[in-house]
Amino acid sequence: MTQFVDWDLAATTAGALGKSGPRVTYDEAAEVVADLRRLTEEAAGHVAAYTGLTSRVDHPPVRIVDRRDWAQVNIDGLRSVVTPLITKLSGDKAPSAIADAIGSRVTAVQAGGVLAYLSGRVLGQYEVFSGEHGQLLLVAPNIVEIERKLGADPRDFRLWVALHEVTHRTQFTSVPWMRDYFLGQVQAFVDASQSGEDPLVDRLRRAVGTLSDAVRDSDSRSSVLDLVQTPAQKEVLDRLTALMTLLEGHAEFVMDGVGPEVIPSVETIRARFNRRREAGNPLEKAVRRLLGVDVKMRQYAEGRKFVHGVVERVGMAGFNEIFRSPETLPLVSELGDPDAWADRVRPASRESGPASPPDGD
Repeated sequence: MTQFVDWDLAATTAGALGKSGPRVTYDEAAEVVADLRRLTEEAAGHVAAYTGLTSRVDHPPVRIVDRRDWAQVNIDGLRSVVTPLITKLSGDKAPSAIADAIGSRVTAVQAGGVLAYLSGRVLGQYEVFSGEHGQLLLVAPNIVEIERKLGADPRDFRLWVALHEVTHRTQFTSVPWMRDYFLGQVQAFVDASQSGEDPLVDRLRRAVGTLSDAVRDSDSRSSVLDLVQTPAQKEVLDRLTALMTLLEGHAEFVMDGVGPEVIPSVETIRARFNRRREAGNPLEKAVRRLLGVDVKMRQYAEGRKFVHGVVERVGMAGFNEIFRSPETLPLVSELGDPDAWADRVRPASRESGPASPPDGD
């Protein structure tokens, strides 16, 4: 049976196109892996103490990966998401009809190219599709490469990264409904794929024709995903955007809140890291924009500002009510207005003071 994406080819392409990592000896590599594992455990204690959130499941230990392994894990995750999408799109038609329209090998090369690019940039990730509870990944070559380019103290930089990624693990393992909610929204996005008048194949073809225009328009905020959505998918994406902005902002808030107490050079690291985030030649910026990387960067800043605003008003325990249920998550319209969230979810917060952390029931 023909596939829409040749996943094995996608993995091979990602491995072939991915950049080689920094030069390290075997002993240096082993030391980095051991250091990242130790600092991840240290970060977990700091995150729990600062946030008041603790994992409620026995999650697997952190997995230290290289760029090729990171790409493979994400290809496996994409396979689990895309396969039901293609099954839904196929309907009564033979799978080969869709495969012939796009070309499973062409699509594989495109997907592999995207993952090759991202594999050289990602420092860590909580991969939610793997196993029963997901898994925490730290990409050792990228961490070493960036700490060297920033001239950062290795121990400080590695702990700083671990604080961010462990916060994500804590979000998904301390809030009982979070992972199912996220996966449910992804499924809703898949289910909405046929709600538009135009088939996905036609939307993909038009997207290819408009990519060059997006590259030339330096003010464009469009990504590839923007170009293929149906109206129904845009509604789901609003919910996913609000959720991911919250989670990214919360992780940024925690790493910067904990950092000054346990990372002596955190201010220098943050300043240099932000300058690097904002840098890039025009082609690099265009690629980041089209792949949605710039959207993620905005989520860091917008989400952190939102979390800071809420914590300032109701305290950390009061903020944790945001994780009580899907209904207490912020709306997209509330991300720029913490008062609106507080007034909707905790209308008496200013009079009653901070509440207790959510019990997850």
